[in-house]
Amino acid sequence: MPQPTCPICEKSVAPRAENASYPFCSRRCRAVDLGRWLGEEYRVPERQVDEREDELPPDHPDRGSDA
Repeated sequence: MPQPTCPICEKSVAPRAENASYPFCSRRCRAVDLGRWLGEEYRVPERQVDEREDELPPDHPDRGSDA
């Protein structure tokens, strides 16, 4: 199995048991990643309407009537 690498600096990452910052190589890289999330540099794409598996289509017979 290949050694995991840090998603920020791409250095080798020690296993979780030896590294409190896992999956990052250091506290610094962990803080950089957090800053990117807080600065809205990362985005989670919104699912398209046709991908929403948990919703019934508007004309589905099991969907209750709003009237």
